[in-house]
Formats: sequence, structure tokens, C-alpha cells
Amino acid sequence: MFRSAAIRDDARRSRIVPDRGGVLVSLHMASSESLTDYADAAKEAARRGGAVLEKWRSRFQVQEKARFDLVTDADLESQRTIRDYLSGRFPHHAFVGEEDKESQKRPGPDAPPTWIVDPLDGTTNYVHDCPLYCVSVGLQAAGELVAGAILDPSRNEMFWAAKGHGAWLNEGRLRTSPIQGLDRALLATGFPPDVRGHEKALAYWHHFSLRTQSLRRTGTTAINMAYVAAGRFDGFWAFDNHVWDVAAGTILIREAGGVVTNVDGSPYDPYTPDCLASNGPLHPIMLEHLRQGPKKAG
Repeated sequence: MFRSAAIRDDARRSRIVPDRGGVLVSLHMASSESLTDYADAAKEAARRGGAVLEKWRSRFQVQEKARFDLVTDADLESQRTIRDYLSGRFPHHAFVGEEDKESQKRPGPDAPPTWIVDPLDGTTNYVHDCPLYCVSVGLQAAGELVAGAILDPSRNEMFWAAKGHGAWLNEGRLRTSPIQGLDRALLATGFPPDVRGHEKALAYWHHFSLRTQSLRRTGTTAINMAYVAAGRFDGFWAFDNHVWDVAAGTILIREAGGVVTNVDGSPYDPYTPDCLASNGPLHPIMLEHLRQGPKKAG
């Protein structure tokens, strides 16, 4: 029943129609552009941003946006590089980037296609030379997340998807895992940079650690979501996301056969901080645990 409702909601939200060649195209997109064009652009933008990150490794300066919330020279140059590329290729498009505070607004109903970019997700890992960080590039058109790419430059893994065209890792098709029980599940979560005042995240870590095969906290939401799409993780939950963290990962998971909602089960709004993503079979199970609240004993 839950999955049927989610599928109906996906159909209601969609404003994507086939063009004369059978390619899925948004009502707000230029007729000469297809979703595969946008996926290719997302991949190229991610590659360019990833090249910047690798160039800056071990020679950047670090600033603190807020307590424990870091930004480096690499974040800033990566975003400039991605923005310059996308604005040059699609001058009629809009842009939302993590490091550009003036652009961080929800696009209006008549907004042009909008690129949503995290130029470096996993900055703390990057600062410590821990190879778990990525570039995330997503596209929203007519209110729908329709294409995206997540590049892990340390492993040369490009996760990408376009609505109606599936989810891919490099040249291989992705499918979410078939796991149906928490006792066999590997789940992931994320914490805010400063967990003080966010103890709920720690409480759920304890809750799910007693009920799953194991848990992971990678330090990068985009990688967590890419790994759900790839079947490496079976589910992911968090309470402190931003739209640039989840934009590309959302289309990846959906195209790989998974489900993404808010943690209360409502249709997913990527501009809200909470997220529940899963392989599909685990979704109602995780949702029930999140609704009931964390418990100390199994």
C-alpha cells in the first residue's frame, strides 16, 4: 500500500512528456535539449569540479563557515568551474550552489531549469585526506528532479541518472538491493557538523545499531545516496540535509528502483532537511521505526 501511494505520487508530480522522438523532455526545457543532454552535462560538470578538487589536494586553505562547518579554496574554485561550464552551455538556466548564499532559494513555479550543485560534499573528509568526498550536480525542471551526477574522484566512480533512462555507475546499470529485513540491512546516516542540539541523530544511530546488520556514517550525503542506488547500502536517513546534498542522489535512487520520502512518509521535498531513502522493500519498515521514535533496547 505504501509503495503504491509513492508510485501514484511520483506520477502526479511528474511534468515530463515525450517529445516526437520519444525522448523525455520537460515542459519548461528547450525543445532541442533532452534529458540525456542534461545528464551528459551533469557528468561533465562533475568531472570538471572533481579535477579541481584533485588539483587542490593538500595545498588548500580552510575557513570555518560555522562551528565545525568547513569550506576550502577547493570548494570555491570547484563551484566556480562548474557554474562557468553550465552557464556557458545553458545560458537560460538558473543555478543553486552551496557556496553561493545569494542563490540558495527554492526556484519558483515558473523558474527555468535549475542546476543544484554541491562542489565538494564531504569537506571534512577532504581536509583530512580521507578519500570519501564527491561532487554532486543535479537538475530541477518544472519542480521535478530530472537528471544528476555524483562523481567520486578518488575511485573514478561516476554515478548518474536521467528520468526515464535509468541509473548508472560509469557504464553499468544500477539497481537497488533486494534486502527485505533490517536484520540483514546495511544502513547509512549523516550527522550535522555540530551535533550539539541534534542529539536525535545520535539516538537513532543507537536505535538502528541494535536492529540492523550494521550502520555506516561516511560524512557525505551524496555518496550515501549513490550507494543506496548502487545496492551497496540498503537505506539512508538523516535530519540535516540541504538541497545540494540530495538533488542528484534523489533521481539516482528513484531511477535505480528505490524510494525517497521525508521521514514522515510524505512526498519528498528536497528543500526540507529530513530524508528517508531506501531500496524500496525496507521503506515501510524504516518509516515505522522513525514514526515510533528511538528506543534503547531491541
